[in-house]
Amino acid sequence: MFSARTSITSLICCTLLLAGTAFAEETTTVKPNPALLDPGLATEKAPDVYRVKMETTAGEFIIEVHREWAPLGADRFYNLVKIGYFDDVAFFRVIAGFMAQAGFHGNPAVSKVWLNSLIKDDPVKQSNYPGTVTFAMRGPNTRSAQIFVNYGDNSYLDESGFAPFGKVVEGFESVKELYSGYGEGEPNGKGPGQGKLYGRGNDYLKAEFPELDYITRASIVE
Repeated sequence: MFSARTSITSLICCTLLLAGTAFAEETTTVKPNPALLDPGLATEKAPDVYRVKMETTAGEFIIEVHREWAPLGADRFYNLVKIGYFDDVAFFRVIAGFMAQAGFHGNPAVSKVWLNSLIKDDPVKQSNYPGTVTFAMRGPNTRSAQIFVNYGDNSYLDESGFAPFGKVVEGFESVKELYSGYGEGEPNGKGPGQGKLYGRGNDYLKAEFPELDYITRASIVE
């Protein structure tokens, strides 16, 4: 995340170069947003409609969010993007024809606080059709930071309370390019185990699942 610029070309200018390097590092270093470790700092109300550009290792795509579809989900997604939560986050569960899921932060300390920062359910107003984006959950009122993009017609998820908050409006082909070779996660498949990912973060993924694609940067499109 950080880059050091400390090349020294001669003994005569050594002191000057080191001083210049220190100054450059001090002025270019970007500190992590404090809300990453304190969800209480990320509670802005989202615009009625907004767009998010997802830059990934498989290409870019644009999600258009409609707050009227799922207000609480739209607000949570807006804040996660603004604080940089999704930067360097893997699509750890990609199942061809079904969906692509992301949301475990690369730093386990961040995942830990957000896993327990839950939002209540939204009524399902938009169906889980191809290209829609929805929060994953593990039961009623358990949405936190896990999202997925529907590949196929998954409208059967509607009756279980999965409420889409947005839709991919540009670059859906990039979503389809996300690596799906690992399939379902363990113990039912050969993909990452969510417990291990929660505990070890990106160190676990990069060591054992090197083909996964990542969100390199997510940003609000002005």
